Amino acid sequence: MNPVSFSQSSEPAPLRLAAKLGLFSTTMIVMGGIIGAGIFINPYVVAQNVHSQRLILLAWAAGGVIALAGAFIYAELAARLPAVGGQYAYLREAGYPALAFLYGWVLLFVIQTGGMAAVAIIFAHYLRELCHLQFSDALVASLALGLFTIVNCLGIRPGGAVQSALMSLNIAALTAFIAGGAWFAFHGGQPAIAPVMHPKDSVFSFGAAMVPVLFAFAGWQTTNFIAEEVRDSKRNLPRSLVLGVCGVVVLYLCVNWVCVRALGPAGLASTTTPASTIMHLAFGHTGEALMAAAIVVSALGFLSQSILTAPRVYFAMAEDGLFFRSMAWVHPRTRVPVVAIALQGVWTIVITFSGRYDQILSYVVSMDFLFFGLTAACIFVFRRRAFRLARSAESGWRVPGHPVTTIAFIAVSGLVVLNTAYKFPLNTAIGFGILTAGIPAYFLWRKFNRTAERVS
Repeated sequence: MNPVSFSQSSEPAPLRLAAKLGLFSTTMIVMGGIIGAGIFINPYVVAQNVHSQRLILLAWAAGGVIALAGAFIYAELAARLPAVGGQYAYLREAGYPALAFLYGWVLLFVIQTGGMAAVAIIFAHYLRELCHLQFSDALVASLALGLFTIVNCLGIRPGGAVQSALMSLNIAALTAFIAGGAWFAFHGGQPAIAPVMHPKDSVFSFGAAMVPVLFAFAGWQTTNFIAEEVRDSKRNLPRSLVLGVCGVVVLYLCVNWVCVRALGPAGLASTTTPASTIMHLAFGHTGEALMAAAIVVSALGFLSQSILTAPRVYFAMAEDGLFFRSMAWVHPRTRVPVVAIALQGVWTIVITFSGRYDQILSYVVSMDFLFFGLTAACIFVFRRRAFRLARSAESGWRVPGHPVTTIAFIAVSGLVVLNTAYKFPLNTAIGFGILTAGIPAYFLWRKFNRTAERVS
């Protein structure tokens, strides 16, 4: 679907987004989309499903392989179509504009804002404890969201610089935890004496363990939203996806090795704050405070990345006449879609104060992985078109092992959706209900689009 033009041909063309991000900044954005406060907490959930060091680490390694397979798929998509909006643009250009709209719809109402609100509350909770603030979690979270919204309205370069700085601090914090935790593991930790296979372990328990692992590795795909703002995006965006995911895989494996080595599988499963527990055992209250600071930085990095990337989807939808026209307005000086950025910031703050972020977050998994699989399937459409046009080698990035690896990634995404539906039927039903509510909205926007075309 082509963007709607509301101006005469004699008028100047609308401003475009500015390509100002290099490889390093883009790689930091990839890593910031994945790493959040959850990596310091989630390892215990995996240990509650599988009960040996080997299986715990195998689950995280398998999650890393799947994430890397997805990164290669999105790298090829980015090389073939370096368009603003990422997944939205791929679904649209593959010939499924309705699915593209529904993705943007659930991104705004479920996936992005619910996740941001929940992480903002985590940030506020740890910051208040660390600094002994007397304000509510919702107020502190909203102030952080508002600040990042303003920074990103100032331009992609300031937003990228803040994200790079936060991500560098985040990597340093993770590295410090790994070093401190490893020291404790070898000087006072619990040996991982659990058997290779526990009586409770099975294929089904391993599958259950993979759900939080895959969720922890998700987020790299959001960098594709800003493709138009990456310099030499056909080359740099695919490279940043692979480099960023590889970096996160290494960090996550090291963090989980420290957790299971320091606490043992049973000890890890028994604490809901494994990283804080390890640092407290190793360095007392000082270590616990440092861990709280690390969680604050990680949460800030995720929030910064989310506010920077997702509004480009709403911008692309507005350009196509499927959202409010103002969302496609680019500020002449900062060259960013300030209205789209402000919309997401304000809506996330509303969710934060509503106290319903936990409920919305519970709908995220099924929606996120549904569109993971649908977007990955676009590879088949684009390759078939390229073959028909005798341009099968026009993309410098190609998915290794395609079609087997691509089909496997789609199958895993589908299994996550099915597993979520089985374990959380009500939450999944509500998520699909919100998705379905977008169908009449799509047809209304399309009707409005056609009316505007006739008027113009």
